[in-house]
Amino acid sequence: MKVLIISDGHGSLEMLDAIAPVMEGVDMVLYGGDFAAENKPETGLPFLERLAKLHDRVFAVSGNCDGPEFLETLESYDVSVEGSLSYFSGLVLTGSGGSSYFKRNSPNERSDEELVSDLRLAEQSLRDESAGDGDFADGSAAQEPAATASSEAEAGDGWNSLVAIVHNPPKDTVCDQVAPGIHVGSPLIRSFIERVRPLLVVCGHIHEGFGKDTIGSTVLANPGSLAEGRYAIAEISGGGKVPFSVSSLELLQLAR
Repeated sequence: MKVLIISDGHGSLEMLDAIAPVMEGVDMVLYGGDFAAENKPETGLPFLERLAKLHDRVFAVSGNCDGPEFLETLESYDVSVEGSLSYFSGLVLTGSGGSSYFKRNSPNERSDEELVSDLRLAEQSLRDESAGDGDFADGSAAQEPAATASSEAEAGDGWNSLVAIVHNPPKDTVCDQVAPGIHVGSPLIRSFIERVRPLLVVCGHIHEGFGKDTIGSTVLANPGSLAEGRYAIAEISGGGKVPFSVSSLELLQLAR
């Protein structure tokens, strides 16, 4: 499965159009938040509209520049995984939107407790296979991935099929560095990753923190800002009776 990972487009329709040819060859798009440009919330909706037209399998969260009310817009376009569980091709997707208090001048900054609360349903499902009675977006029963997660937890492997999209990076990785040795990520999101051990965590927000890292068996990816031409391509292999794995993860940049 080929996956395009992008984030922080900040309203740049030009860069979104530039990456459109890449989208044609991927199975799904993971978007790490910040549809709108800083202090220009009106740029978020046109960017989302264009993105939704370019690919029919987009999974996303809101960013700190988007405003909390933008979540309803994401949900109306059926792309949000924020505070929920979605299911695609054997993978379970969840997410956390907004950022921790950093600049304190963007509309969707939240406490660390609020950020990690968006991931509560995923952790509950891991602990209790009976959690969740609804259906996923493709009609698969919610109980199926929960049961899988429960058995994997008992085996000590974490949730091998879980992909988490978090705008705010976890703390103390290459993905949350604003300068050498200065980490501004979320301690509680990091703790969630250590407990649940997802397959892949996609983040954004910290433009200079573009890179890849690991926390235990979990692969982390901060693709950098699409507004600056940065993106990543991941290959996920496995499925069925074969455990999922991130077989490759490449950080790339659009030619200018």
